[in-house]
Amino acid sequence: MSDWMRGARRTLAGLKPMRVPDAPARAFRDLWPGDAARGQRLMKGEFEVAGTVHPLRPAEATRAEGPARGGSQAWRAAMHGFAWLRDLRALGTDGARLRARALAQDWLGRTGNEAMADLPEVAGARLSAWLGHWDFLAATAEDGFRRALMQRLAHDARSLVLSLPAECTHRGGLVALKGALAAAVALEEEAWLTRCLRVLPAELDRQFLPDGCHVERSPAMHLLALQDLIEIRNLLHGAGLEAPPHLSLTLDRAGPALRVFRHGDGGLASFNGTRDETATLLDLVLTQAQTRGRAPLILPEGGFQRLQAGRTLVITDCGAPPPHRPPATPGGMPRGADRLHHAGTLSFELSVGRDRLIVNCGAAPAAEPAWRDALRATAAHSTLVLADTNSAELRDDGLGRRPEQVEADRQEAEGAQWLDATHDGWKRGFGVIHRRRLWLSESGDDLRGEDAVEGDGPPGFAVRFHLHPAVKAEMLEDAEEGVLLRLPSGVAWRLRAEGAEVAIEESLHLGPAGPAEARQVVLSAEAGTPSVQWAIRRAPARGGAD
Repeated sequence: MSDWMRGARRTLAGLKPMRVPDAPARAFRDLWPGDAARGQRLMKGEFEVAGTVHPLRPAEATRAEGPARGGSQAWRAAMHGFAWLRDLRALGTDGARLRARALAQDWLGRTGNEAMADLPEVAGARLSAWLGHWDFLAATAEDGFRRALMQRLAHDARSLVLSLPAECTHRGGLVALKGALAAAVALEEEAWLTRCLRVLPAELDRQFLPDGCHVERSPAMHLLALQDLIEIRNLLHGAGLEAPPHLSLTLDRAGPALRVFRHGDGGLASFNGTRDETATLLDLVLTQAQTRGRAPLILPEGGFQRLQAGRTLVITDCGAPPPHRPPATPGGMPRGADRLHHAGTLSFELSVGRDRLIVNCGAAPAAEPAWRDALRATAAHSTLVLADTNSAELRDDGLGRRPEQVEADRQEAEGAQWLDATHDGWKRGFGVIHRRRLWLSESGDDLRGEDAVEGDGPPGFAVRFHLHPAVKAEMLEDAEEGVLLRLPSGVAWRLRAEGAEVAIEESLHLGPAGPAEARQVVLSAEAGTPSVQWAIRRAPARGGAD
């Protein structure tokens, strides 16, 4: 559908009178737990999104100020989306309820007229939040507040339904559809419901790859998209409607696919805009999705691989970034599924039991561009960095130059696992291919790798291994002995390398508590070096035998 046609339909919708009920005809409750700590910050006037904090206060606290204009696009979209109602609800106090109403009243009177608030993915999130928290937010509020909220809800819902399918190709399209469906059910609009159900199968095909991986290739977005699927299923069941078979099939694939990204501690691997999520939330989502069984070893279309033996787990990104789509929305909001993608192709994370050993640095998707993109850079990932150049060009709305051909071959023999992967992200400009080979022993106590730069006259490169903040690293006296890495459990691993100088440098990691100081092991190779071999092996226990 053309942008002109969408705009025309929305304009016509705004001209038609509409009967607005006093309250939703069907109530339902948001499924997911809020964060009481974030709720406390909201009570103090601070709104946190993915570790990024900006002021958010009701009008009576900011009479000398206009609507808050600070914050990145992602932060502002979250502010307009109202999912933060969960965090205030988690406090369970009358004060939190009153703060939620004050912020909503302020939004209706001042902030809600921003163009970003009308974006389908933002409006869809807001409708779901308002309806899912109606009892908390509005059921006992004054009549004037409820009427204003219902008027805006009905107006936004009508515009949203007519805009389907959403222009964006990322998760926002699913959020828009979910919000429209929630409004159709709550307001008993049969025509809206029919349109939503007609759009649903194609949207599911657009959102999820055949292996169940979400199209954005981000563990964080995959988790959220799986939550969207669960909410849509429950909405339909609550309305006494049969869920389309397409929805059940997508859930059956997407649930197991989420397990691919889980470490031994139950949290998510840090790829493509992902910060650590609590294992408790993941357990809840998988339970709600009715997902059983072990994680698949491979997501062939998503491009992720798991090597697992003994207590050792390696999760590797061996896939090409999703397609780009130029922005054509107010404020240049990203429309492509590569909006959060990092330049971390062929990076990996390693955990041993519940201890993470090698990680990527994490993400700050709601931060200002400089900080956000520092964490998207290749150097913030546990992989090879050629000539201090990213393997993909980082843009505000996604990626420019990027790996086009990413291939992986996996084999197993006598319990050992081999992975041979390549990407061509540096072919343009340097004329070389990065090849990474990994081998994990049957016991899981021996991980060996080779990073090669294939092409004529390769420039210098570095292979980086970012360590989790809980890991202690020290250089061994004999340089050939490499680096000793000690986990919180006390178990030690030894990293050795050939063909490069080995050093320990500073790093950082963004976990649930925010940025934490960390270390990284860096293997530096001079220009003309074709490859570097390295090994990470479990060290013998102190005092003798392993």
